[in-house]
Amino acid sequence: MASAELQGKYQKLAQEYSKLRAQNQVLKKGVVDEQANSAALKEQLKMKDQSLRKLQQEMDSLTFRNLQLAKRVELLQDELALSEPRGKKNKKSGDSSSQLSQEQKSVFDEDLQKKIEENERLHIQFFEADEQHKHVEAELRSRLATLETEAAQHQAVVDGLTRKYMETIEKLQNDKAKLEVISQALEKEAKECRLRTEECQLQLKNLHEDLSGRLEESLSVINEKVPFNDTKYSQYNALNVPVHNRRHQLKMRDIAGQALGFVRDLVTALLNFHTYTEQRIQIFPVDSAIDTISPLNQRFSQYLHENASYVRPLEEGMLHLFESVTEDTVTVLETTVKLKTFSEHLTSYICFLRKILPYQLKSLEEECESSLCTSALRARNLELSQDMKKMTAVFEKLQTYVSLLALPSTEPDGLLRTNYSSVLTNVGAALHGFHDVMKDISKHYSQKATIEHELPIATQKLITTNDCIVSSVVALTNGAGKVASFFSNNVDYFIASLSYGPKATSGFISPLSAECMLQYKKKASAYMKALRKPLPESVPYEEALANRRVLLSSTESREGLAQQVQQSLEKISKLEQEKEHWMLEAQLAKIKLEKENQRIADKLKSTSPGQAVGPAQENASVVNALGQEEASAKAVLEPVHSTSLLPDVESREDLIKNHYMARIVELTSQLQLADSKSVHFYAECRALSKRLALAEKSKETLAEEMKVASQSISRLQDELTTTKRSYEDQLSMMSDHLCSMNETLSKQREEIDTLKMSSKGNSKKNKSR
Repeated sequence: MASAELQGKYQKLAQEYSKLRAQNQVLKKGVVDEQANSAALKEQLKMKDQSLRKLQQEMDSLTFRNLQLAKRVELLQDELALSEPRGKKNKKSGDSSSQLSQEQKSVFDEDLQKKIEENERLHIQFFEADEQHKHVEAELRSRLATLETEAAQHQAVVDGLTRKYMETIEKLQNDKAKLEVISQALEKEAKECRLRTEECQLQLKNLHEDLSGRLEESLSVINEKVPFNDTKYSQYNALNVPVHNRRHQLKMRDIAGQALGFVRDLVTALLNFHTYTEQRIQIFPVDSAIDTISPLNQRFSQYLHENASYVRPLEEGMLHLFESVTEDTVTVLETTVKLKTFSEHLTSYICFLRKILPYQLKSLEEECESSLCTSALRARNLELSQDMKKMTAVFEKLQTYVSLLALPSTEPDGLLRTNYSSVLTNVGAALHGFHDVMKDISKHYSQKATIEHELPIATQKLITTNDCIVSSVVALTNGAGKVASFFSNNVDYFIASLSYGPKATSGFISPLSAECMLQYKKKASAYMKALRKPLPESVPYEEALANRRVLLSSTESREGLAQQVQQSLEKISKLEQEKEHWMLEAQLAKIKLEKENQRIADKLKSTSPGQAVGPAQENASVVNALGQEEASAKAVLEPVHSTSLLPDVESREDLIKNHYMARIVELTSQLQLADSKSVHFYAECRALSKRLALAEKSKETLAEEMKVASQSISRLQDELTTTKRSYEDQLSMMSDHLCSMNETLSKQREEIDTLKMSSKGNSKKNKSR
């Protein structure tokens, strides 16, 4: 922000400087033009001065010559005055002298005439020169006045510019100080930003690692646990249970409860209206207690008597709809199946209204044809007949829109989802129309009752019945108004709640899918309730980290254990094969031993006791061989009870058998110990190699991170240096601009001083002239 403000101020200063520079150029041009004009005027003034001096010199010479000529003329006139009396005296004697004087006089006259003409010419020239001098002087004075005014104007402009320049210089100096402060603040901000970038890089690194781990975990879970994407197809997605919105459900249940109360009020008012209308037919225009009423009114009364069977189901249908809206369900048009029941009950009531409408109109006509009916009462009856038609039409219109709203729960193709809002808006308009019609009916019925009360035949029963009808109509009007205002207040919420359903789709596909979804929702809620059990104590975080490190570095890795299990299975299979082999060998040896014992016993029976030593030795050798075979079988067979009669042979066999059995057990234990040690060492080697590989990977990642961090640090340092250089360049440019402006101001001041001096010199010269 600070750099942007600095750039904006710098641009403004540059624009002002360009404007001032353009004005300076114009002023320079004007000053140069004035200097050229003043120089030309100076040359002209010099030439005029020279010509004026010449003319003055000529004038002086002419005046001097004129003075001489005047003196000469005066002398000549004196001489002439003196010579005239002399001439008279010496006329005769001086004929010759008169002729001489006559010649001289003619010469003088000619000379005088020339001088006079020359004097006249000089006077004319002097006059013309004087006039011309006056004219030039007047022009020069006017030019001088204009130049003085222009000089004053230029001086005022120059003074204004100097003041402006000084203010600009002060402003630029202040801006320079501010920019220095801003540059220092920006340097501090740059340091803070560098620290923040380091922190952000660390946070970004941690977030990247965390998100990458979560992504891998999520991908593994999706690949392992998700068999297919059910949100891709709308038919499958409609079966998904949406997120439970408890607030929405409570709001819908509250709205349904309010609607149930309003419907109950309307049902009560309609029951009263139809019942009191039936009572009125029995009273007016003919009282059934006095005379029989017309067949039309009898049929009309019979139909009106059945009104409860058509009106009561409306309340029951609304009650079922209210009971279907619970906190655990999802309330949208596709799931409100009970709305269809309410629509059917409303349809049956519309059929009832259509059935009684002709009889009602005919009953009003019969009242109009009665002799007791006045013109005003006839007019009210006609108005009521029109109102009843309007009421039936409004109910039909309302039933049409309600049946349309019930279609999504039964027939999904019956109403498009894009038309839901328009249908709801039309329902509100129909309810307002119903309210308007009921206001007209209330108005006309009250007027009709007032007129009938004034009739002479009006009984107390008729008055009471009319009052009850008017009160029921008023209650019906108030109920219709409440329903209309209630629906208008909540129609926006209804339209907004239409989007409540499965994600990534426009809504439920069909009522069947909505029903399946509700079943799944019940199963899910039951499952969630079953899961609400106290959790066992979890392992602390530090202990879990330690166990994880131990698990990573332990020998019981998955692959090692699998290999150990595989090797153990192979060994077990080999040992089983060897066991079967040695069992067969042991059975063969047992059979041989039994045969040999039988043979020895037979021999002992047939021989004497002294000869029993040789067979006993032979028996001992056989027992040694059989003992070795039995020892190799790992003590699998049962001990063989000899039928020999010699106790030494049996004890020797037991000793040999026990020795070899102990030796076999010792060797097998040593073999198992060696196998376990080898497996342990092998697993340790595998774990160490894995740890080494993990350490190498972590080393590579740390090296890459260090490289990235060093690159980011170098990039931030480069940015810092570039910002510093840009600030320094901007400051140097501003200082250069200030220096250049100071130079231009000094030059302009010098030019102004020279103009002042020249104007003062010209004014002095003009004044001297």
